[in-house]
Amino acid sequence: MNLLKDKTLAIIGGGPSGLTLARLLQLKGANVKVYERDFNKNARVQGTILDLHFESGLKAIESAGLTNTFKDNYSPGADRARVVDENATLYYDKLNQESTGDFGDEWFRPEIERFALRKILLDSLQPDTVVWDSHIVSLENNTNAWKIFFENGSTATADIIIGADGANSKIRPFVTPIKPFYSGVTFLQCDVYSSEKKKIHDLLKDGKIMGYGDSRMLTIVTKNDGHLLFGASWKEDINWSKDRGIDFKDNKQVLEWFKKEYSNWDPIWHELFECEKYEFKPRPLYCMPLDQYWEAQSNITLLGDAAHLMPPFAGEGVNMAMLDALELSENLTNGEFTSLKSAIANYEKQMFARFAEIGKITMNNTEWMHSPDGLKKILLLIQSKTKNTTA
Repeated sequence: MNLLKDKTLAIIGGGPSGLTLARLLQLKGANVKVYERDFNKNARVQGTILDLHFESGLKAIESAGLTNTFKDNYSPGADRARVVDENATLYYDKLNQESTGDFGDEWFRPEIERFALRKILLDSLQPDTVVWDSHIVSLENNTNAWKIFFENGSTATADIIIGADGANSKIRPFVTPIKPFYSGVTFLQCDVYSSEKKKIHDLLKDGKIMGYGDSRMLTIVTKNDGHLLFGASWKEDINWSKDRGIDFKDNKQVLEWFKKEYSNWDPIWHELFECEKYEFKPRPLYCMPLDQYWEAQSNITLLGDAAHLMPPFAGEGVNMAMLDALELSENLTNGEFTSLKSAIANYEKQMFARFAEIGKITMNNTEWMHSPDGLKKILLLIQSKTKNTTA
């Protein structure tokens, strides 16, 4: 039974999950549009590096017929990491180790810059699939179709709505009133340019750094263009960024805060606040309730962060999102279901179960990574993964 015959699908959001779903549905002949708020594909810098997992992100890439293209665009060696303490003392060094994994290995997790992944997915779609400058304002559920209202004054209609519009989803309230809770951890992020002029570059050596100390964490990742992506995370009150009155466009103010709050950390880290071109972005990290549930509808659903927002400390966000896309596309097109509602309900049942498990792991990681034993536990985790890859 072809559930999508004569149906139009609107995917709200042009991130990895929405674009993956569009690609998979188009391969099955579905009539799909992606509505993205960005003015065009170059309007926004696509942030960090993503690692794709064998059982989820890479599985979706393979089903989308994009494995070879992915191999041509991923960043070999980007997973090379150093683990240090607050004094930049080295405890684990993968920079000088040769990679033993490859595509097809369960524990091989190739990394790719977000913009490169987005380009791969965009290039795979039929012309004019993505409708840019489409920042959704609201929906209206008419008898036979949804009407979508955009900030630029335009409208569109669709039989089925898929919300892939991230943490602040405008679609989620039409599916469930359940809201996320604060994880207890805040994340401060900044792009650091001209890193080759700084001492930190000698420690980094074009890889990545994970620093643990005083129940706080620092991460530094080298981008393909040479600049660094820096992040600090720690347990903090949810209103921290407002209550402290810090101007995050003034790196001197942020540096003074860092010197106080990270007072036991070596001065080498202060270089990260001295870049000429910067913009610090504070983000309280949220998570959806692990036991969330809602009754399935026949014409609307969610995937990715819109469905199961969680902190980034397990590396599962993009992978779960792309697996969402794969499982939803299969349910809608495999002919095993007699109605759209039953197909969506089965997808959501799988999604709830996966999130309950992975969300628990993520929240556990969030807790111990920002505890006095963070360094000790990350080293034990690396040791256990090393045993798995060499077994």
